[in-house]
Amino acid sequence: MSDHVKVMVPPIKSQGIKTKLVPWIRSLVPDQLDGQWIEPFMGTGVVAFNIAPKRALLCDTNPHLINFYSTIQSGKITPALTKEFLIEEGNSLLAKGEDHYYAIRDRFNLHHDPLDFLFLNRAGFNGMIRFNRKGGFNIPFCRKPNRFAQAYVTKIVNQLSSISKLLQTKDFTFKCQSFEKTIQQATADDIIYCDPPYIGRHVDYFNGWDGSHEHDLFKALDEAPCQFILSTWHHNDFRANEYIPMLWDKYHVLTKEHFYHVGGSEENRNPMVEAIITNCHPITVASQPASRTQLMFPELHTA
Repeated sequence: MSDHVKVMVPPIKSQGIKTKLVPWIRSLVPDQLDGQWIEPFMGTGVVAFNIAPKRALLCDTNPHLINFYSTIQSGKITPALTKEFLIEEGNSLLAKGEDHYYAIRDRFNLHHDPLDFLFLNRAGFNGMIRFNRKGGFNIPFCRKPNRFAQAYVTKIVNQLSSISKLLQTKDFTFKCQSFEKTIQQATADDIIYCDPPYIGRHVDYFNGWDGSHEHDLFKALDEAPCQFILSTWHHNDFRANEYIPMLWDKYHVLTKEHFYHVGGSEENRNPMVEAIITNCHPITVASQPASRTQLMFPELHTA
């Protein structure tokens, strides 16, 4: 499938969003899916919304993501309501500056309103979603008081409208639960797509992510009764993902170089070779010229 296929962009942003990799992921999915599309790490929902299966189970441990899309699905959040909200709060932001952003952040941490969550996501620094140990959203202001100009509001509302229309025609279920519980619900006809935090890449995640989580995810997918597709990182100019030879290389490992912003440090702002790991049937992928990173880590390059 061409990388130039139009991709539906969701209204929620995040670091590591798979917008530019959706065509690659979608190319691995059969045209006819008899079972459910299952995502234990739904995140922004960009992959599921573009795969657009008839049935999907979309889960995350971040309750605010689940609540946001559930309220769109139920009709409590509409494009018209969102437009009115963003215009009003955007005008207040322009008039009051960062004080208004932090007032909304305090209000969200108290009441968890999904429209406040959208506002913070689009006005916070670098589109990050991060919470402190007490569960409070703690991303600072992006320093752009004119953030919600008319064109930007229209863009967000159109994105939300597209998702709203999709959810009216699909049997999608949203649940806030662990990846273990989600994977346990899979049956033989399903496909599981996992986009966990990239281990060792300093990615913020609602409940944290470390080596023990990576091992637990491997065990869950290894025992799953169905096919799975896993997104992770392979290597960059500095280092390689040690968990690929440690755990994942018993499966098919496909790679693709991508300029990818993950994390705030400069080390994490370089071209990175993405990996898709799958137990699906062998897939033929176009060969790519060996990059300097591939030559540095030939033992990891399996394409």
